[in-house]
Amino acid sequence: MEIYVGQTAETVRKFDKQAVLDFAKLTGDFNPVHFDEAYAANTIFKRPIVHGPLVLTLVTTLFANELPGSGSVYLSHDVQYILPVYYNDVITAKLEVIEINSKNHVFLKTICTNQDGNMVLTGVARLKKY
Repeated sequence: MEIYVGQTAETVRKFDKQAVLDFAKLTGDFNPVHFDEAYAANTIFKRPIVHGPLVLTLVTTLFANELPGSGSVYLSHDVQYILPVYYNDVITAKLEVIEINSKNHVFLKTICTNQDGNMVLTGVARLKKY
């Protein structure tokens, strides 16, 4: 597949409590801010939140399957978490190719928004396409 500046890809997913629990089992991250309602009530979030890296998997899945796609290698990513993601939020992840250099590195703007259209995550990633 030919990759070009301006090319985009997107996907949508709802993050329920089971997805958060499955991620915690896989990673070992059982921070109470993700599960304990009483604990979370005393944080700035006021209720349990989804792990930021779990949300980021929407973006990395797009890297592997869509853009740049199969055979690409994830080299770096400057990620900023803007807003929390709560259980049952529906997140849309969007990628846009912003640069391709002579080393065949593909730079992508990454944005995730919630069901209200609010940005929850943003960044710029660098991948190598083989």
